[in-house]
Formats: sequence, structure tokens, C-alpha cells
Amino acid sequence: MGDVDVAVGEPETRYPKVRKQRPFWQEIPLLVVIALLLALLVKTFLLQAFSIPSDSMQNTLQKGDRVLVDKLTPWFGSEPERGEVVVFHDPGEWLKNEPAPRTNAVKKALGFIGLMPSAEDKDLIKRVVGVGGDTVECGGAGPLKVNGKALDEPYVFPGNTACTTDPGGQFKVTVPSGHLWVMGDHRQASGDSRYHQHEPGAGMVPVDDVVGRAVVVAWPVGRLDNLPVPATFGQAGIDVRR
Repeated sequence: MGDVDVAVGEPETRYPKVRKQRPFWQEIPLLVVIALLLALLVKTFLLQAFSIPSDSMQNTLQKGDRVLVDKLTPWFGSEPERGEVVVFHDPGEWLKNEPAPRTNAVKKALGFIGLMPSAEDKDLIKRVVGVGGDTVECGGAGPLKVNGKALDEPYVFPGNTACTTDPGGQFKVTVPSGHLWVMGDHRQASGDSRYHQHEPGAGMVPVDDVVGRAVVVAWPVGRLDNLPVPATFGQAGIDVRR
């Protein structure tokens, strides 16, 4: 048989298909969902905004200030310490006589994801004065004593005395383990642990009710500042319990 010529074609060249990029406007909903999820995660595990509802923490905090609350540290087993400003859930009925805040659907949604303070949460903000095992006392106009140590409190509202001379303002208590004794810096305008001693819990705040520590005044911009622990609570001998 004679030779037969066979035509061999060139191999077909394959190019990767180029995915057609979607218009930006079609990606906006996905980006919004991702942003909302990130905001929700931040609120749940890292930081949450809180609005100061009253004058009880003047002059450290003013009514209407927005603070950022550190929620991460408690996840690692850290508990509140003396001198910290903390946000905590109402441990009983401390807010029973307070009017409900005004809100709307937008504020509720932004509060849910942490972009605004939540209007639904019944939370308070005070300074930790005593932790589990501490003895805290007020006699006369003061000074306030922790474990027998008189405190120099420069953060107390100007013109206020460290202790109030009304019946609730005179006390000597020992804080149970896992609890806190809290007071406002505006001593004459704060419904704090002193005034809930005859209610369930005796004015003590369970550590488990603490949302986190307020670390920064974030708004208004002119009041941007951090919230450190005062040197008052680092003095020698304050840890010696009697």
C-alpha cells in the first residue's frame, strides 16, 4: 500500500475564561452585610458604645457623653478592679423609677449592632470602690475608707463630700467574693450601692453582671479622653484586709 498523508491540525489553544466583573452597585449589598456582621462581632466581643444617662459620674463623665466599653478583657478571666469605671446590668431594680428612654427603629437597629448605645439594655455606669473581701466604710462627711485606708479622691465632684451624711450614706460593709461595691463620682447625685443596701443583693453588684470597663470618652470630640485608674487606688496598704 502506498503512503497515506494524514493532516495533523495544530493543537487547540485554550484560554482561561475571564470572569465578568459585576458592577460595583451590585456588590454594595454584600459589603453592607459584611460591615454589619463585623460591627456585630465587635459589639459582642470587643467594644460597645454606651451613653451616659445622668450626672452621677460628674465631672469624670458628663450626661450625654459616649464612652467605649472594653468587653474583651473579661473573656480572658480578668475581673474589675478598684478604681475602674464599669458598665453593668441592673443587678436588681435600681432603675425601676427611671423613665424608659425614647427610641425608634433606626436607633434600635444601630444599637443592636453596636454603632449606637442600645436603648433596650438596662445598664448603669459607676466607679468600682470595693472588690470581693474589701471592707468599705463611710462615717460623717468622709473620707471614704477601703480596708481602713482613707482615700484621697480628686475625681469626686467639686463641692461634694466623699461621704454623705444621710442614712444611706453612712455604712460599713464587707464585699462578698464575686461582687463589687460601686459609687458615683458625683456623690450627692448618685443612686449607687449605698442606696440599695435594703434591697435584694444589699447594694452589691455581681461581677457576672459587668458588661465591661469604660476606657475612652469617644464623644463629643472635644471631650475625647481615656479613663485611667486613679493613683488613689494604688496606695500602699489598701490591700491589707482587716
